[in-house]
Parts: sequence; C-alpha cells; structure tokens
Amino acid sequence: MRICRLFSILVVAPMMAGLLGLAQSELRAESAANRLSVSEAASDWELLFDGSNLDQWRNYKSDSVSDGWKIVEGAMTRVGKNAGDLITKEQFEFFELSLEYKISEGGNSGLMFRVTEEEATPWMTGPEVQIQDNVKGHDPQKAGWLYQLYQPKAKTWGLKKPPADSCRPAGQWNHLYLRISPNGCEVCVNGVRYYNFSMGDNDWNERVAKSKFAEFKNFGKASKGHLCLQDHGNEVAFRSIKVRKIVKDQPAPQPITGKLNLSFADAFPNLKWDQWEPTGDDGKSQPLRLMELTYPRDDSNRLFAVSQRGEIWSFENRPEVQESKLFLDLHDKVVDFRSAGANEQGLLGFAIHPDYKSNGYVYTHYSEVTTNRSIISRWSVSKDDPNVADETSEKIVMTIDQPFQNHNGGAIEFGPDGYLYIAMGDGGDANDPYGNGQKLDTLLGKILRIDVNQSSGENAYGIPADNPFVNREGVRPEIYAYGLRNPWRIAFDPNNGRLWSGEVGQDLLEEVVVIEKGGNYGWSVREGTQAFGNQDPNQNVTLIDPVWEYDHQVGKSITGGRVYRGKQLAVLSGKYLYADYVTGSVWALTYDESTKKATANEQVVPDSIPVLAFGQDQAGEVYFLTNSPSGQSIQKFVMPSSKQ
Repeated sequence: MRICRLFSILVVAPMMAGLLGLAQSELRAESAANRLSVSEAASDWELLFDGSNLDQWRNYKSDSVSDGWKIVEGAMTRVGKNAGDLITKEQFEFFELSLEYKISEGGNSGLMFRVTEEEATPWMTGPEVQIQDNVKGHDPQKAGWLYQLYQPKAKTWGLKKPPADSCRPAGQWNHLYLRISPNGCEVCVNGVRYYNFSMGDNDWNERVAKSKFAEFKNFGKASKGHLCLQDHGNEVAFRSIKVRKIVKDQPAPQPITGKLNLSFADAFPNLKWDQWEPTGDDGKSQPLRLMELTYPRDDSNRLFAVSQRGEIWSFENRPEVQESKLFLDLHDKVVDFRSAGANEQGLLGFAIHPDYKSNGYVYTHYSEVTTNRSIISRWSVSKDDPNVADETSEKIVMTIDQPFQNHNGGAIEFGPDGYLYIAMGDGGDANDPYGNGQKLDTLLGKILRIDVNQSSGENAYGIPADNPFVNREGVRPEIYAYGLRNPWRIAFDPNNGRLWSGEVGQDLLEEVVVIEKGGNYGWSVREGTQAFGNQDPNQNVTLIDPVWEYDHQVGKSITGGRVYRGKQLAVLSGKYLYADYVTGSVWALTYDESTKKATANEQVVPDSIPVLAFGQDQAGEVYFLTNSPSGQSIQKFVMPSSKQ
C-alpha cells in the first residue's frame, strides 16, 4: 500500500510572504521546505510539520500550543515570552530525525529526545542536542553537541583539522540530523558527522555519571519518549521537520515505486580471460574487478572489458564466446587497488575514439603507481594485430595531481559531439578540505570536456570553443560542470546524448544527477538538496538539484549506470539503471525531461548485488560488472523464466 500511496501525497505549497528579493539559491531552499520528496515518502519519512499548522505538537505538560509559537513564513517560530518547550504528541523509540533550524544572534535552543513528563522540565529526562549561535552564544556547548555528553573530536587521519564546527551563522538555515537506533546513534550538522554514541553502554553511563544529569534518576532511561524543541528565551525557527521510525533488525525501506522482479545471469558464461589467473604470484586471490565494458564503432562486434588492476581485454559480443584477447596490460603502471587505502585508485576509465575504425585510438584514465597522479593517455592499436594495442604508443594527454588517494572519479566517455568527457572527484579526504568542488581554478570536483583531436600550446588537447568557462580569467577552460564530490561512473544516453552521473555522498545522501553545461551541483556547500558545512554559499549562483537522491540508511555508495536502449527487455526501455555498491540494491529510474525530475524508481532485482559499474553494447543492451574471484564478472538482466 505504501507504493500505491506515493503519487497521491499532497505537497504543501511554500509560504511566499517575504521571499521577494531573495537570491535564486535561497528561493529554491524556501520553496522546497516542508515537503517530502518522492524518494523520502517511498522510504517512509513523515512530516512532523507541514508549514501550515502545529497539529502534531503541544507544549510540555499541556494539551495545546502557547501563543508564543507562531508559523512565520512557513517556519515554526518562537516569537513571544514564555512560549514554553514544544513536544511532539507522538512518542518515538528508535527513529531518524531531520530538521532545519535558524537561530537568532546570540540565541540558544535545543532538540531533546525520549522526553517523558514526570519531571519539572524536559531536559531532566531527555538528552539534548544543543542549538545556538556559535559566534555570540553564551554557552560553551556548541551547536550539535550532545549537551555535556558528546562533542566532535579532531581527525586523526587524512588532513589534520580541529574538531568539526560546520554551523552556519545566526540568521542562516542549518540542517540537523539525529539517529537513535539499536545499532548505534549519530548526530550530523550540515551534512558533517559530529559523533556516534550508544545509549546505555558503558561509555554512555560513564559520561552521564560525570555530568549534571547524574542527579536525575530518569535521565536517558526511557525506552521511548517525545521529541522536544526548547524555548530558551531566544527567537528560533524550525522547518522541514521529518522523522522516520526505525524498526529493530529491519533495514530502511527502499525508495521504490514498484518492483520489476527481473533476474540476472552470466552474460558470457564460457568466457576465459586471456592471461588472467584467480591467484597471483604471491599466492593471494586477485579477483577480477571490472570497471568498464564498451565497444568500438568498427563493425567488429567486439566488446572491451577493463579491470581496475590494469588489464584490458577484447572479445566477440556473442553469448557463447569462449576466448578473449589481452588488448593492453597496464598493471605495472597503475596503483594496485588492493594496496592500503587504494580501493578508489587503479585503472578507472577507458574510452574508444569515435573514429577508431580509421585511427585505432583508445584512451585510459589511471592512477599512476609512482606518483598517484591521475593520467589520461592515448594508445594506438598494433599494426599487426587488431586485438592488441601497441604498448610503446602511450601519449599522455593530461595529468592531474591528486592530494589524497580517494575521490578520483575516473570515468571517461566520448560524447555525441566527439569530445572527451572526464569525471574528476574533489581530490579526497572528508569535507572537501580544499574547497575544490566550488573552485574554478582546479580540475578536481568537475566534469571536464576536451578535444583530443587538437592540441593547444603546451597541452596535448584542445579546448572546445563552446566550453562554458572559456576565456574567463582564473578559470580552467576544460571545466564543463562543477560542484561534484565523487562522480562514480558517467554515461551518455545513446538516444538523446543526455549525460548521467552517480554522485557519491559523504555522510547523509547519494545522488543521481544529469550533467548540464556550466552546471553547479552544489558540493561542498550542499550535499544533494541539503546544506553542507559552514562555507558561505554564493547566493548569486543557481545550484542544480539531483534528479534523485536517497539517504544513507538506504545505501551508502551509489554506482552510476546507463540508460537502457536495448530490445531484449522492453520493461527497462528508456530507464536509467543504477545501483548502490554497499547494500547491493539495483534500481531503474524513470526521468521526466520537462520537470528534470525522476517520476518513478523501481527495484530491478530482489537480490543484493555489489555492482561496481555498468556497461553497454552497440545494441543498447546494459550489463553490470562485479568483483569476482572466478572471473564471472559480467552479468545481464533477464526475465525470471530465462535465467541461465
């Protein structure tokens, strides 16, 4: 019944009073407030405040809401003296809570949970997540801290930084996320995880015993209770208050609008990988970990498969094919993904020139073993064997320095315009420490677009004249789109040339985005549609929303896919296939070009499959690629009755 209700959900119209004169990004945020997206509704999020009434709230130890709380421009606002603490009418045991707050200058408030009403005030029973103006606030407990119990710690890895303070100044909206779960609890402020804790464990009990709450016998003891918004005597506003109940030992519901109930099978069950062995010279397993599957436009009916370890094979695109040919072996050049911290490095991209039939060029994107730089290179096919590349023919097209090992992106694709598109992550570490996502003088955190048929000055490539930032001082002209954290696999729709990407999130959200020329996708002032960090966003820049997003209780690492344009499975026609690597979910997204939003998200297979990447052949059929110790890494979707 949940699926059937999704498209009958009433969307509350945003309050427009006072919005005149707001910048575009502010206007977008205001208009999106107090709504559930289709994805949120599908995964059982509920609104606790819809922007128009306070029906789900009452004052502490009262049956109603005082006159000190008013709805102002779609926000629940403390406006008068003696407003009193607000609590939900409903009590919650295990839950996730998402809300936005705006504190006044020097102001103070708090969010309490598992509040019961036997004590004089809510804080005597319910632990409090502090909310205050961190600049002019009068409390040493900063916003996001669990009052007198937990606070962020300094990082001990990556780029060393002090404890997180991701709060934005008084008068700006901040996003607060709280999860209270039998498997652990956490607090995030503006997308940054502050700390984890477990209520009732030894660490919790020791901290409580050292705090002022030790004298209250009921503090933190209730197995369920009310949520509470504190009146601390200062003006504060709340909006977009959403909750999802957690059922013990059950995962969060997938954000799906239907189930296709397809199955899957080995696409090439008899295929042997030339010169690959499941065990390396060191006696350790070396699973076949494929990153790409594509085809040349040369009428040869071949496919090229690419491993993260550095091998590229070619073989005939026939289900019964048995032999492959090692086309190019780069494993001595690329970082071994099995080495410490290198699981996002290796041979990450491969593309075949549109005129391959006449020039024999292929392109690779790999992490260089000696420097960790990202290298985009061109290779030529051997003059003697069409199934082997000339290993001496490498011509380096572009090098990009990488400050860390992760967030390399790596996918490369030729567009319908003949230009090469390159997906680059923000360079790695947490929180985009160098701000690369929004900087236009770096190639990191971007989709790049270059002309490999030309050269320009010292560059072994040209810049397309219609690139969006050409001839802008201090801006890299290679940039096609920006504001990306880690675009994991990009792909063009064969029918209309639309460029799709999965965008891997940090602590809260995963995204599907459609890339537009000159587009800014928000990272790292925004993650998905939520605020991220305390960097002041450029209010004059329009940020492009994802066409779909899902939260980290649904999945934690998106694998961008491809649009199905084959003929074998009509049920998938025109849908964008993608997956989550951690949970193994595989979905099919239906896209509305007029609204630039997804209208449906269907579960493709009921099984859990850790998909690394998707591939496509010349007929538009889509395959998915996995990590396999046996070498059976290429799978295809089939109707259940035809599973091989």
